[in-house]
Amino acid sequence: MPLPSVSGYNRLNKKTKYSAAGIAAASAAAVAFALVPGGNADAKTTAKDLPAKPVAFTSQKVDSKAQQEVLLKQAALTSKQAQAEAAQKKAAEAAAAKKAAAEAAAKEAAAAKAAAAKAAKERAAKEAASRAAARAKLAAAKKTYPNNLDGWIRESLDIMKKHNIPGTYNGIYKNVIRESGGNPKAINNWDINAQNGVPSKGLLQVILPTFQTYHVPGTPFDQYDPVANIVAACNYAADRYGSIDNVNGPY
Repeated sequence: MPLPSVSGYNRLNKKTKYSAAGIAAASAAAVAFALVPGGNADAKTTAKDLPAKPVAFTSQKVDSKAQQEVLLKQAALTSKQAQAEAAQKKAAEAAAAKKAAAEAAAKEAAAAKAAAAKAAKERAAKEAASRAAARAKLAAAKKTYPNNLDGWIRESLDIMKKHNIPGTYNGIYKNVIRESGGNPKAINNWDINAQNGVPSKGLLQVILPTFQTYHVPGTPFDQYDPVANIVAACNYAADRYGSIDNVNGPY
């Protein structure tokens, strides 16, 4: 039997291919119909209704792992940011507390300084008032002396006591009576001192050089002043005779 021609073979192969393709499509439709619940025997299923390709399960698993890693990184970043914010908040609170403490300390120091200044001012005022009161008391209690021979002698004795100049009331009195008779303006214009130009003056007849040398501070610088005259004469007598009490004649 002769072999078919090449063209006939080709035509046969095309038919065979179309038949195989039809059988495969019919089989796929049958399978699809069987898998669809409640399927209708009259329903037509074509190749375009079937999945284009199998589901890529491996790719889904990889994507899920990557998403988990992203979520973990985001969670770590969020935690780190939260910790940083908490640290910043804590630092800010500590700085605020430190500032408040410093302000409170400064306020307390200022209050203490003001209180000390006020206390010092009050103390100074109190001391000044005390001194003024003491001066007033001293002035009120200041001893007064009558303006006569008795008063002059007594005042002179109080001054002599302050300057450690010896002498008694009787020693002064007897010499005053002998020298001037108790006259503070008495002057000797006839003795040798008068002839030398330095007459004796006052209660105890003191010449000017002697008065100037033995004058006691705090008394008037006047030969005729009764107290100044007595104190200067007693100071001179103490230096030369040991005391006015030891003078019983011209000296």
